[in-house]
Amino acid sequence: MIIAYTPTTNGFARSEVAAGSSIPMTAVWIDLFNPTHEEQLAAEHLMGAEIPTREEIASIETSERLYDEPGAIVMTALLPMAARMPDPKLSSVTFVLSAKRLVTVRYGEPQSIINCSRKVQSDPSIPRNGPGVLFVMLDIIIDRCADVLEEASDAFDKMSVKVFEEGLSTRKADSYRSAIRTQGRIGLQVARMHDVCASLLRLFLFLASRAPRVGLTDEQTSACKTYGRDIQSIKEHADALDTKLSFLLDATVGLVNLEQNQIIKIFSVLAVIFMPPTLIASIYGMNFEGMPELKWEYGYPYSLGLMVVSVALTFLYFRMKKLL
Repeated sequence: MIIAYTPTTNGFARSEVAAGSSIPMTAVWIDLFNPTHEEQLAAEHLMGAEIPTREEIASIETSERLYDEPGAIVMTALLPMAARMPDPKLSSVTFVLSAKRLVTVRYGEPQSIINCSRKVQSDPSIPRNGPGVLFVMLDIIIDRCADVLEEASDAFDKMSVKVFEEGLSTRKADSYRSAIRTQGRIGLQVARMHDVCASLLRLFLFLASRAPRVGLTDEQTSACKTYGRDIQSIKEHADALDTKLSFLLDATVGLVNLEQNQIIKIFSVLAVIFMPPTLIASIYGMNFEGMPELKWEYGYPYSLGLMVVSVALTFLYFRMKKLL
């Protein structure tokens, strides 16, 4: 699918280019969503630059993600596609930028692209060229990265309160299982954002170094450095959150183990408490003819009393030692 954005007095007009139709020459932003080979060739003809295939976009080498083309530069970055879902996924998006136009190539639906589409259609102050649209999109991407990290941090704070103040009960297996799953989900979210920040940092450095080639203004070149610092601060926040998550996970497992050890300790003490009466019952259950209390009238209550006294003495011993 080809989605073309052409300038109007109130912003940009969005239109889908039908199969076999040519892309409007006035289009400033061309969004290729799951493009066919023919759609890719049409965008290449308009841009005068080769657009990478899906396999090339998926490559992890920096030289395959950031490079020059005749009249344009090609940059590929990872963007959160569904960062707030239990399994936060990423999508590689390629930006083919010239002084006049921007082409985005994507095979997912990152929320940042959707938000940028809404903004350019309603904001008449956006410059009518490729760099102008790109910087609007980059600003939205950074805001979204910050929002995702803030949500992860809030979820971490709530989980910390649950673990350290409310406590987890091993008698409710779903309680600590849910806690560990939640921490794992937050950790996965943070790890995904690490990848996003790393790819964006490389993109900003590359874009700033190619400023004259794609006609960036001094203000836009300065914005690249500002965006780079913003992403670096987000990455540092993610590093700190990752460290705290490791501590919280260790604490959760430690508290669960501690409670389980307490339960096992109670059973062990009870077993010791009932050992003396068990021994007494075993002795008087031998039924040897020569036992002195065997035919004694008070032998039965005597043995029961002996058992009770042995339990009481053992219990008091453990209480004095503060083991109960």
